[in-house]
Amino acid sequence: MGIKRKKNLVKDTKRLITPALVFHTDIVVKKARGIYVESAGGKRYMDFTSGLATTNLGHCPPPVVAAAKRQLERFIHSGCIFRYDSVIELAQRLREKTPEGIEMFFFSNSGAEAVEGAIKLARFYTKRQGVIAFTGGFHGRTLGALTLTASSARYRRNYHPLLPSVFHAPYPYCYRCPVGNRPESCSTECFGFLEWTLEHLITPEEVACVVIEPVLGEGGYAPAPLKYLKKLRELSARHGILFVADEVQTGFGRTGRWFACEHYGIKPDIMVMAKAIASGLPLSAVGSTRKIMERWSPGAHGTTFGGNPVSCAAACATIDAIEKMGAVENARKVGEYALGRLTALKGRCRQIGDVRGLGLMLGVEFVKEDKTPDAEVLKNVLRGCEDRGVIMVECGKYKNIARFMPPLTVKKGEMEKALDIFEESIVRQRKTD
Repeated sequence: MGIKRKKNLVKDTKRLITPALVFHTDIVVKKARGIYVESAGGKRYMDFTSGLATTNLGHCPPPVVAAAKRQLERFIHSGCIFRYDSVIELAQRLREKTPEGIEMFFFSNSGAEAVEGAIKLARFYTKRQGVIAFTGGFHGRTLGALTLTASSARYRRNYHPLLPSVFHAPYPYCYRCPVGNRPESCSTECFGFLEWTLEHLITPEEVACVVIEPVLGEGGYAPAPLKYLKKLRELSARHGILFVADEVQTGFGRTGRWFACEHYGIKPDIMVMAKAIASGLPLSAVGSTRKIMERWSPGAHGTTFGGNPVSCAAACATIDAIEKMGAVENARKVGEYALGRLTALKGRCRQIGDVRGLGLMLGVEFVKEDKTPDAEVLKNVLRGCEDRGVIMVECGKYKNIARFMPPLTVKKGEMEKALDIFEESIVRQRKTD
């Protein structure tokens, strides 16, 4: 594809696709394999976005492609008309990998759909209406999921009224503590906001579920403190409130464990999964206990495309490949190395306010001297990375946090190269100030 054709494709995208859908780059992809993407112009990039934490095995992993091809040749769609093996095999594999107690599943197509399903399941089972979510959280953009999403008000603009009886407490985002504490002196005073909500706005007996990302995703790539999640789990269990773990972005090895809940020793009542579940094919799942799921009566929820046979076959192959390739352990080891290098870089660079994360879900927050967010510096740094062959994206309310989320198969040498480019881009950006 020549330069003219590339320009035409970008132009046609803007002409035919609504601007509501944002593309992070103008790179026109020719092909992608593993950690690398080749553009139409022949330039090769390291993809440190993993399709927004979706291609955890890299692009087009051969075992997954082969499994999808085999299923395509058998049949493509069921629509809940007939039964088939790949969806049952996947349910069994997920039962083995998810925390103890997650025993039955409902499959849909996207993370937002799974969040919608979790809300419906919790309300249906408990016969309660209230939902507790957290400011900073991102759970999707369909109407119910959007009501929970509070990473930025712009996602909710012009869509009110949203779902009723949804309340938000501040996410325990330690770098920007909602009560002004520091991690070394924290006694989870921020938990008081949630307790205040249950005293003044809605009684615990009216709350169906609490929904939280164990590691804040789009809102800032910030892990929740262990003490906070333990207190939240204890409170929910005490009042019969279902604990819903949104593992859409953290799942399938991203944090150096199969699921982020494992870092905290927490067993959720409901778990939401998507993104990396099928290496890029559309698929998501709501998992819960048998006791809860069996109360969800026939017809109370449904889907036409959810649990697509091809996607399920790809998901089974994805789980197999993650195991055989030791991808979860690799994410832990390479992630620890990257976190160490980034922490050392923070000590040399006043523009970096914080470095945090688990596994290969790492955030680097850029700030001005007074600690206010510096989105402009990060924008220039990411542009410099792209020019030098590394694709990265930002996150956070102010778009001032760089996300490191390469495939879990990234080699240490590839991470070294990407970190070198990242640091070089910071240095060059500083010289132009």
